Formats: sequence, structure tokens, C-alpha cells
Amino acid sequence: MSDTSIIKAPIKEEMKQFEPFFKEQLKSSIPLLDIITNYVLRRKGKQMRPMLVFLSAKLNGEISEASYISATLIELLHTATLIHDDVVDETYQRRGFFSINALWKSKIAVLVGDFFLSKGLSLSLKTDQIDVLKVVSEAVTEMSEGELLQIEKSRKLDITEDVYYEIIRKKTATLIAACTKAGALSVGANGDKFKNMASFGENLGIAFQIRDDLFDYEQNGMIGKPTGNDIKEKKLTLPLIYALNNADKTEQRRILRMIRRHHKNEKKVQEIIAFVKANGGIEYANEQMETYAQKAKDTLSSYEDSDAKTALLTMVDYTLKRKK
Repeated sequence: MSDTSIIKAPIKEEMKQFEPFFKEQLKSSIPLLDIITNYVLRRKGKQMRPMLVFLSAKLNGEISEASYISATLIELLHTATLIHDDVVDETYQRRGFFSINALWKSKIAVLVGDFFLSKGLSLSLKTDQIDVLKVVSEAVTEMSEGELLQIEKSRKLDITEDVYYEIIRKKTATLIAACTKAGALSVGANGDKFKNMASFGENLGIAFQIRDDLFDYEQNGMIGKPTGNDIKEKKLTLPLIYALNNADKTEQRRILRMIRRHHKNEKKVQEIIAFVKANGGIEYANEQMETYAQKAKDTLSSYEDSDAKTALLTMVDYTLKRKK
């Protein structure tokens, strides 16, 4: 059985029922909004986040309507942030599909993202899911702070390893932790169980982001060489930070100058990638990713064996092995 089949198996029925439930929350009397919403629903990804909500709920109790509402809140938040990110980054494609701003322009994209967020707020208030709303609201705050911190540090090119972890904790791990926390809350889990799920989500999120950062340094099937997209955007990620820290001052200055002045130059980008590989950046990032993945697994050790536990452990492994 494949990893994805193991992950989906315990919540197969719930995920089947989730789709119409989620769609129902997005109904509108505005035809344009319905057209765009249907477009968004047709291009949904792996749905890792609602799966995490349901698996966390199942691990800690019986899945209820509150679990569906929690999964919907998270998915609304996630979708809204992706739409807004595409506008900010002027991205016109995502997963091989045109982005909302590419098809309907930025103003409409921003308004659609706002609509998704407001739907989440009204749903949580209507169903009295205040605890979950608090988790989601905190995640939105942290994600915004993480993005702004990364922009600030990218301008100065002074990201330390500690700052890097703070950025990815806020930008990525906080949303994945929100999934596992919301799932636990939806079945009344509290105390140590709630803390365990928060820790599991955060550590999984950090491992997930390090894996994302490593894609930049791997062979790309279409162009036959690493993309170096983060370098082109002057983002300092873990492999590069480690390599810089282990180079002498002269080499450090040379590489930083290259990033500052020549980050759009393909030849220079490949030179920086070679520098990272030669200075152990890839190995170190892989080690750290494995460490955080193990931390995530360790938080589940107090739970009895079950399909939900196996699925969550498999999701950690899948995160490390995935190819995008």
C-alpha cells in the first residue's frame, strides 16, 4: 500500500463527506463569486490540511460535526492565504493552473481571498467554535509576521539559523500546528493531548518547510538542473545559511555580494548552489529535517497503536520523501 493510501485509509469516508460540506459553506448569490469558487474547488491540491484535522480528531476521539467545521475553517484560511500570496508575488500559475489574479485580475483575487476569510469567521461564530477560531486567528497573525520578517531579513541578507527557524515556524509550521490543534479541540481533547498535537504539528511543519527549501538544490526534470528560486528571490534558507556560516569571511562576503547583485543571473545562481553543496549545506539541512521529523513522531509515542496513529506517522515519512 502506498503512503498516501495509508494516510487516507482511516478517514476515507470523512474526506468524501468533507467535499460537499466545504462547498456548501462557499455558496453565494453573486454569480461571479460562484464561478471563481468552483474554479478554486476544481484545482484543490492533496488536501493535506483537512486530512491532518480529521486524523488528529480521530486519534483523540470520535469525529464530529465540529471536526468538519474545523477542517473547513483551516481550508478557508489556507485557500485565502494562497490567493493573497499569488497577488503579492505576482504569481500567475499554481500547480499547473492559472492563478485567480491571472484570470480575474488582482482586485478580484484580493476580494475573493477576503470572502474566504470572512466565511471562516462567520462559520466559526455561527457554530460557536470560539476555541478553533482563536487557533486559526493566531495562525493568521503568525503567518503574516513570518512573511514580513522574511522580507525584512531578505533585504538585509542577515538571516541567522535562529531567525530562519523563527520565520519557518511562523510562516509554515503555525498553520500545520493549527490543523492538529483544531482537530484535537474538535473532539474535546485538552491538557497533554492538546499539547502533544500542537507539538506534532509544529515539528511536522518545520520538517515540511526544510524539505521545501531543499527542492531548490535538486535536479529539476524540465531544465535538468536545480532551480535556485529562493536565491533568485534573495531568500536565505537553511542549506545556504549553514554553508555561509562554515565558509571563511572572504568567501562569505563574496557569496553575499553575488546574491545581492547577481541573484537574477542564472550562471551566478548555479555557482551559489555549487558553493552550498561543497560546504555541506544539503547534508546539514537533511539532518535537521530528520531531527524535526523524529520529534514529531516522538510526540505520538504515548498514544495506543491505531490506524490514525499509523497514518500520522506515515504522513511524517511522506513529508520527507515527497517530490514537491
